[in-house]
Amino acid sequence: MIRVKEVSVIGDDGEQMGVFLTEDAINMAQENNLDLVEVAPTANPPVCRIMDFGKFKYKQSKKAHEAKKNQKVVHLKEVKFRPNTDQHDYDFKLKHVTRFIEAGDKAKVVIFFKGREIVHRENGFKLLERITADIEEIAAVESAAKQEGRTLVMILAPLTKKKGQ
Repeated sequence: MIRVKEVSVIGDDGEQMGVFLTEDAINMAQENNLDLVEVAPTANPPVCRIMDFGKFKYKQSKKAHEAKKNQKVVHLKEVKFRPNTDQHDYDFKLKHVTRFIEAGDKAKVVIFFKGREIVHRENGFKLLERITADIEEIAAVESAAKQEGRTLVMILAPLTKKKGQ
């Protein structure tokens, strides 16, 4: 598939071999039962490498699989409050938020206003400040309180622990 006349060739050991005609480079690769792979098509002359392409693709897919296996998926969990939430209900829901944060997930705290409660938005902001103060040891505010229609929304993320802790 290489359409240029001359290519710069790198051997299978990683050593620079020089500039060859494309047909000669392909023949050299076939003598060793390997493939000629174009690695830098924009160079002048293009750079090709002699390698086992199937083995290369296999190693690449293995690396991608390992990287995917080591990833941590963070979910966004939502807890709804009302501006007039009583102490017991507040503690109960705060315990849920704490559990989500300690599990490594983010927590979305939503305060929902019904009817004329929206007139007293300051109660919702005070409640969010109280939640932030109660949970500051384990979580940080990722997205500050903002109003979206009849709701106030704040997103909390777990604090990142340093390797020394």
